Amino acid sequence: MPNENKPDQDHLLEHSYDGIQEFDNPMPRWWVYLFWATIIFSILYFFNVPGFGIGKGRIADYDRAMAAAAAAEAKRKAAEPAGASGEQLSAMTKDATVLALGKQTYGQNCAACHRADAGGQIGPNLTDDYWLHGGTLEQIHKTVNDGVLEKGMPPWGKVLKPNQLDAVVAYVYTLHGTNPPNPKAPQGEQVPR
Repeated sequence: MPNENKPDQDHLLEHSYDGIQEFDNPMPRWWVYLFWATIIFSILYFFNVPGFGIGKGRIADYDRAMAAAAAAEAKRKAAEPAGASGEQLSAMTKDATVLALGKQTYGQNCAACHRADAGGQIGPNLTDDYWLHGGTLEQIHKTVNDGVLEKGMPPWGKVLKPNQLDAVVAYVYTLHGTNPPNPKAPQGEQVPR
């Protein structure tokens, strides 16, 4: 029997289980609206799947965003200076300020693997006539810029500024024949200078 003193939403249901009666309370209106909104959203989301309805779908949106990012990266790389030419690098090997910057950059980034005197430690000896990836200025520049990941050398072109990269290449080139004490054994092919 319903209780007459309570508001309309608190009506007792007519059935009883083991002497327990339950109220018939409707859900709050905000919850019902939210529930219907999620159902409508799921239907719209379903019809945006490719092959089922309007729109190209989430995968097409992802592919479009990835293509835009790749184009932006290519544009950024095209705007960067390409680095010094072989003639410019050759001139840098005679410039004392460039070599000072190269020596400082070498000491901060390269000495850990090639030793401070470039005699080789983890990395190869940079003072002898043997080179793993070529001993010309352009080849050294490519090796330092791109790195040799299989040998553990990172791509320094992503870390160093272009002037630091060019300076360290010029500095490394001038180290040929410095004969450090106790150098690492020759590695690679002999490149006469």
